[in-house]
Amino acid sequence: MASLLLAFLLFLLGQTRVDGELNHSISLGSSLIAGAQPPSTWYSQSKLFAFGFYPQGTGYVVAIWLTVGGQETPRNTVVWTLDRDKPPMSPNTTLNLTHEGELILISENSDVRKTLSADISFAVMENNGNFVLYNNDMHVLWQSFDYPTDTILQGQNLVGGMELVSSVSKTNYSSGRFRIKMQLDGNLVMYPVNTSDVGEYAYYATYTNSGPSTNTSKYLNLNDTCLRLLDHGNLYFSIICYTKLPYPVIYRATLGDDGIFRLYAYNHTNSTPFIVWYQPHNPCDVKNYCGVNSYCTLNNKQQPQCVCLPGSHSVVRDQKFSGCQKNFTDERCRSGTINVTYYNMVTKENLGWAEVFYYQATAGNKEDCSNLCLEDCDCYAALFRKGYCSKYKYPLQYIASDYQLTNPAVSFFKTASNVCFYVQPFNNSSVGGLPQAVDTFVTTTTSKKTWVLILVITIGFSIYSCISLGLSGYFLFKFRLLKYKRLLESRTLGQAEDLILRSYTYSELKRATNGFKQELGRGSFGKVYKGSIYKGKKLIAVKRLEKVVDEGEREFRAEMQVIGKTHHKNLVRLLGYCAEGKTQRLLVYEYMSNGTLADWLFKSERLLGWSERVQIALDVARGILYLHEECETPIIHCDIKPQNILMDDFWTAKISDFGLAKLLMPDQTKTFTIVRGTRGYLAPEWQKNSPISLKVDIYSYGIVLLETICCRRNLDVQVTNPDEIVLSNWAYKCFESGQLELLVDHEDVDKEALERMVKVAIWCIQDEPAHRPSMKCVLLMLEGITEIATPPCPTSTW
Repeated sequence: MASLLLAFLLFLLGQTRVDGELNHSISLGSSLIAGAQPPSTWYSQSKLFAFGFYPQGTGYVVAIWLTVGGQETPRNTVVWTLDRDKPPMSPNTTLNLTHEGELILISENSDVRKTLSADISFAVMENNGNFVLYNNDMHVLWQSFDYPTDTILQGQNLVGGMELVSSVSKTNYSSGRFRIKMQLDGNLVMYPVNTSDVGEYAYYATYTNSGPSTNTSKYLNLNDTCLRLLDHGNLYFSIICYTKLPYPVIYRATLGDDGIFRLYAYNHTNSTPFIVWYQPHNPCDVKNYCGVNSYCTLNNKQQPQCVCLPGSHSVVRDQKFSGCQKNFTDERCRSGTINVTYYNMVTKENLGWAEVFYYQATAGNKEDCSNLCLEDCDCYAALFRKGYCSKYKYPLQYIASDYQLTNPAVSFFKTASNVCFYVQPFNNSSVGGLPQAVDTFVTTTTSKKTWVLILVITIGFSIYSCISLGLSGYFLFKFRLLKYKRLLESRTLGQAEDLILRSYTYSELKRATNGFKQELGRGSFGKVYKGSIYKGKKLIAVKRLEKVVDEGEREFRAEMQVIGKTHHKNLVRLLGYCAEGKTQRLLVYEYMSNGTLADWLFKSERLLGWSERVQIALDVARGILYLHEECETPIIHCDIKPQNILMDDFWTAKISDFGLAKLLMPDQTKTFTIVRGTRGYLAPEWQKNSPISLKVDIYSYGIVLLETICCRRNLDVQVTNPDEIVLSNWAYKCFESGQLELLVDHEDVDKEALERMVKVAIWCIQDEPAHRPSMKCVLLMLEGITEIATPPCPTSTW
């Protein structure tokens, strides 16, 4: 009778749930086994969340993870773990939901490790990622949402006084080095772990402090539109809000192992999440990002890198978070004084830290402060600020560079001098400094034997030096002679490679590309391979033409004629060529390390920023302007598309692939030719068998400009709104209705620049070539120099 009543109640409650989760409940007697094949897992009804044993290293942890598109893949995302700081469990460990109503974890040797709860009637892995245990009265006995680790999910709350702690890494889910706390005063703050909740340790806060409080009425909440702070269920601060998307989306907010708090969004069918919001924006703002005795700085690509303090080196090589340790041994103090000849003081003008000094004294100037630390046995660093000298011991934490400091100071660091002999073992067990090593000094006497030994060594060294100098001169002569012979053979005679194209042999290029192994991509008529010349010092891209008999031979000659005469910072540079026999046709270009614009717009997980996209649009426009108006012979590229726009080391956009280029005579404005280019970027006159002009490149550039603005292809059949399938048509509708922000998915952009770029793009894709502006006018309009009239509707359709 009781079982029938329970079934009836389950049925009624299941009807009240939108997704029928309780109908997908886990009954008593169910169990999971670590390492079982096939894996035994408790899924949510949607199959998007799973509960069970998840691999960590050589063992397993009890975890909840987000599956990819509803399927298990190596790219699953773990969102919760049980007892994260205990060692991983061995295979064959079991998790049993017993018939007696207990959820127990049993190790391989049958020792009970943990009882999660008792009096359980059933369990549910809910569609929102919450694992819940219920009793007979349908009351929640235990749920994973009450014990977050490094993540909160959609619908989950982080109650006042609770905190998220980052994981060690993306594969080690133990507690890491950073935490984010929902404080009782209503402030959401990020700190390094093992610090008190005071402002000097915080590196990000919402600054929503509403005064001291001892209750838990204030909490962080994540729903399908906002990451927000609530008080008694009422909104008092929105951290970030976003447009509700027309397709199902899962949101999660995670404190990463680098100390950055990120909000991710997952399409139910897409394996790659995108980042909606993150803080802090600069990784170097994260306190203790690099560990002790080191500090963070940005390289020329704006990527964070960790730098050890002078006189120290990394604790663990190739691990930027591990911190640094002292790289020299101590000279013991004798009678309370230190032998200063063994040490130097290195000055830094742009560093500071929040460590508590062990001694502070007045100092007249920087030199006095440096000497105070140099002569102190215990001092390894000092700060001079406003007439005071503060002395510190290692290790030092929370070191900041000048842009982060409100009151910068001059810092000094003790290092070993050249006359200090020391042993420098590499020891991972110490952070504050190396173990004490024994300094070995060699004493000499002025005895007669010693002087004889010195004389013999001096004479021997002189003879050795003369022989070495003679051999070096001989081999240097042979090397220069061989180099001159190679120059004669290649007929370059040492001319600057900027002025001429070099002729390569097929064997040279095959050796440079390691047998054409590493394919970079495919251009028109051939594949492109990565290679290197000058003993690996210079990277190149080698294009190997495949259809040499007709089209390929024409393309080879076109590229030789066009690129060989052009030189512009926004055109990919041709370095040389190979023409052997009837079939071997190869072109050698400069290597573009950052790939194609298409990769960054359509495939990359990292979205290009608005300012980056604007600069790319200007770079491409300048390159086309050079081809159209600044070359001796006007050149129609005929195949402007994102795949033919490459990015160099400094993110400068350059146009490539001139295989379809068409040359005009100086007094010629139009010409007839076969259809060239790529579908989707072709101007209407190609289809009408009309004469073509420079305006076909203008049309293609307009399509590329729209794709660059919106970070999507011109034709995309996967969109939910049929009006958005053809980007050019949708862009005009958004412009006409004054809703241009839809094109950039409400991204934070310069609205004036956005409107200017969209208007220019619409002018460029007009059906009539005469209505399209010249490339010079396009560039002037993009730069805001020329006013832009309201464009008419483009009538081209796919």
